[in-house]
Order: sequence, then structure tokens, then C-alpha cells
Amino acid sequence: MEEVRAPTFPSRLPESASSHNTARLNSDGYGSNHFHGSGFPGLKKRVHGHGSRSWIKIDQSGNSKILELDKATVMRHCSLPARDLRLLDPLFIYPSTILGREKAIVVNLEQIRCIITADEVFLMNSLDGCVVQYKSELCKRLQANKDQSDDLPFEFRALELALEFTCMSLDAQVKELEVEIYPVLDELASSISTLNLERVRRFKGHLLALNQRVQKVCDEIEHLMNDDGDMAEMYLTEKKQRREAYPISDLYCQTNILGGARVASKSAPVSPLGSSSSTQQLQRAFSSISSSKLGSLVSSSNSGENIDQLEMLLEAYFVFIDNTLNKLLSLKEYIDDTEDLINFKLGNVQNQLIQFELLLAAATFVATIFAVVTGIFGMNFEATIFDDPFTFNWVLIISGVFCGMLYVAFLIYFRHKKVFPL
Repeated sequence: MEEVRAPTFPSRLPESASSHNTARLNSDGYGSNHFHGSGFPGLKKRVHGHGSRSWIKIDQSGNSKILELDKATVMRHCSLPARDLRLLDPLFIYPSTILGREKAIVVNLEQIRCIITADEVFLMNSLDGCVVQYKSELCKRLQANKDQSDDLPFEFRALELALEFTCMSLDAQVKELEVEIYPVLDELASSISTLNLERVRRFKGHLLALNQRVQKVCDEIEHLMNDDGDMAEMYLTEKKQRREAYPISDLYCQTNILGGARVASKSAPVSPLGSSSSTQQLQRAFSSISSSKLGSLVSSSNSGENIDQLEMLLEAYFVFIDNTLNKLLSLKEYIDDTEDLINFKLGNVQNQLIQFELLLAAATFVATIFAVVTGIFGMNFEATIFDDPFTFNWVLIISGVFCGMLYVAFLIYFRHKKVFPL
């Protein structure tokens, strides 16, 4: 019975320690292969495009090992197109994505980039602390639950841990930003300075970038929850069990059909050439029928899959990441309120300057009138008014009183027009 199963990926993959030209691992998980000699001296080889990459393979027992795999090997083993692997490329910046495929789940959540199958997890090797924690925690949980029955299949436990680490990492960054930005905003509200404004501007840019990352994770989880077909595609263990169980019954049907064909060939005298050709046609027809039946079986099973288990898992982390998003929105509103308060204060200062300018302009106008009057009477011309020595004093007194009354009239006008506060 075991001989009719579909060929599986070899369990022993070439490890990094078994190769002489082992690639050196950097923080992005790439290997720098060394090529000695080239047919074209001036041609540079594209190491990142076709070279091997370091992966961490974690099986169901919690055992992990580092492998050097190229893109073609990963694509064949996980049945993934090339565009899905590009989502995991650390050289490119892609938003958070969770894709359900026929034999794998492609996860790109912040620093955690991995491929989850029904039996193992291929984690992009990196020196990032989040990746190291994810690897150690996943191995620890799998080893702890190795002898215990768990309601969640292997792929959901790996996906749950990736969501947990991503949500906790984003929430920790939000809390750290809150601790840093609230004192700066309070200081800015009490004392407006260029230094405080520059610090708030820098924090606001960080806030907007973090808000986009959290929003993308939230939208991705919500998109999965709204699409039952995508959630059904992620039941890898059940799909694998159906694929392994179906060829057994398929073999039994094929044996009966071929046996009936042999009985028919014995009872009816036909030429050997015609018998072999009819048998080949029957086998081709059977293979096409079986493949179409298998596809319809898997699709019908997926469409009628009970997805409550995965939906509750996604809903729990959706509530968590939505709470983190609400914290960011509250922080953004606090920044906006602080900006409004600063604008009010600046507007108040500007109004005070305008009021002072109006008072100064009115005083200048009144003083100009007084200077004109005194200047006129200070000229050297003959007039009877200058016969009395006290006449010029009366001119000054009358001009001063008039200018004072004019200035008071300006103030009353300004108060009436509500230019000045009462």
C-alpha cells in the first residue's frame, strides 16, 4: 500500500555543516557563496538571486536544524510559486502578509518570515531577536506538548506563535512610544521651544510609521476572517490526511478495473496489440478520472470545512492588535490636541501683539497731532496772539487735552469693536 503514495520530499536535506563551501550567515539570512574562476572575467554573478539561503527547519517534535536551501528546492518541497518566496526576501520591503496555499502557509509578519507546512516550519534564519525567540519558543512548546494531545494542528500552533510574537512586539513598541512621547508633549504644552517641537515632530513620524504597520497586520487578519475559502486552505494537516487516504481506495478501484479488463480479454479473442492499446487507454482514462475526482473531493471538503477553530484563533489576535491600534489612535489624538493648544497659545500671543500695535499706532497719531500744533505755533511769524506770554502755554494745554481725549476715544472705539478684551 505504501508504494502508491505520492513521492515526498527527502527527509534528510543537505545541512550547512556538511558542505565545504558553507555560506556565511548574515543578519538577513543570506549566504555569500565564493566562486573560484569564471568563464567570463568581467561578469559578476548574482549570488543573491540563485545562491542558497539559510533556513531553520523545525519539525513536529520540536527539533531544529539549520539548512542551506536554494529557491528551487523550497519551491518544489512546499509547492509554492516564486512570487510567494519574494514576500520572504529580506532585501525587499513587503507589508505583513499571510497566504494559504495547497501545501503550505506563507507568513510574513514583521521580522518573522517563515513557511509552515503540515509537518515542519521553515524559518528564515536571522540574527534578529524576535526570530531567535520565535524559534526557541516554538521548539519549547512543541517538545512540551509532544506527549499531550492538542486541539490545534501543527500549522495552527506555528501560526499562533507567529501572530503572538508579532502582536506583542508591536504592542511593546507602542507602549515604549507612549512612555517617551507623553512627557515631551506635556513639556511642549507648558513651554513652547524649538527643541521640543523638533522632538515631537520626530516622534510623530515614528508614530505614523508604526500606525501603518499595525494597521496592515490588523487588515490582514480581518481579511482572513472575512474569507472562508482562505481559512479553509490553511487546514494543511487535514488536507494531507485526505491526500494520503485517497490513493489507497484509488488503488483498490484501479485493481478491480484492471482485473475486469483482464477477464474480458481472456473471454474475447483479440489480437495482443489491440489488447495492450485498450489497456493503456483504460489506464489513461482512469488516471484522468481519479485526478479530477481527487480535485473535486479536496475542493468540496475545503468549501464545507468547519473553520470555527481557525476563526476563533484569528479573532483573539484581531482583538489584541485592534486594541494596540486604538492606543496609537489615542496617542495621535493627544498629539493633535497638543498641536491645537499650541496653536491657540500662538494665536493669543499674536492677538496681543496686534493689540499693542494698535495702541502704539493710536498713540503715535495723537502725538503727531500735538507735534503739528506745537510746531505751527513755534514758527517765527508775527501774530497778536504772541503779545501775551501765557498764550502759548494755553495752546499747549488745550492741544494736550484734545489729544488725550482723542486717545481715550480710540480706546472706547476699540472696546466697542471688541478689539480689546473687556
